[in-house]
Amino acid sequence: MPITDAAKKQIAQQRKLFFKICFKCGGKNPISASRCRKCHGSQMRLKNRTLGAKK
Repeated sequence: MPITDAAKKQIAQQRKLFFKICFKCGGKNPISASRCRKCHGSQMRLKNRTLGAKK
């Protein structure tokens, strides 16, 4: 069932798309993180947020 309320949709997108992923262990971290919460590594990347069909 799709979300029709604009405010709820924006909250859902923030939770699903805006976070960092650790290169070392693959852990999911908040966008403000500078170190991984699982392995304490500092090599982080933003989640890929590109839209479109998968190949």
